[in-house]
Amino acid sequence: MTADSLTAAALLDQALVEEATKKSGLIWVRGPGPDAPSRVVWHVWHEGAACVVGDGPGEQPLTGLADGDSAVVTVRSKDKGGRLVSWAASVVELAPDSPAWEAAVAELKGKRLNAPDGEAMPARWARECRVLRLEPAGSTLPLPDHDLAEAPAPTRATTRRPIPAAVPRLLFGRRRKRK
Repeated sequence: MTADSLTAAALLDQALVEEATKKSGLIWVRGPGPDAPSRVVWHVWHEGAACVVGDGPGEQPLTGLADGDSAVVTVRSKDKGGRLVSWAASVVELAPDSPAWEAAVAELKGKRLNAPDGEAMPARWARECRVLRLEPAGSTLPLPDHDLAEAPAPTRATTRRPIPAAVPRLLFGRRRKRK
């Protein structure tokens, strides 16, 4: 291959990673190591990297991701949910209240759904959470050939149980027949 074709292939890979990651609301992220679990996380694409927030109360877990580590990001299709592209990333933890942190949080804040504290969210993130940038590092990777599903992270939340049989009658009563 010539230098021009390598450059063109690298530019195509970069464009694929950026467009696919921008359009997808969720990505799978696997930390370093062969046995590291893949976690699904919500993110925003900001200034050439996927930015995520987590590891605080009520936020997504970012277990196994540390500043300076590498990670593998797998992007899904927003329409069909299938895997589009996998790419290597370098993990950069942003220092709270730094200019890069402020810019990333401004983007993340707009995408955070159901936040319990609204406008106070950035201050809580600065105190209790981590904001990470997953920066593309190199070309795309082969798509994983195995299931990326993992056991759910431990939580206090419980599953709804079936309602007792008598509840519908109590709530809606028996309908009286009209004469």
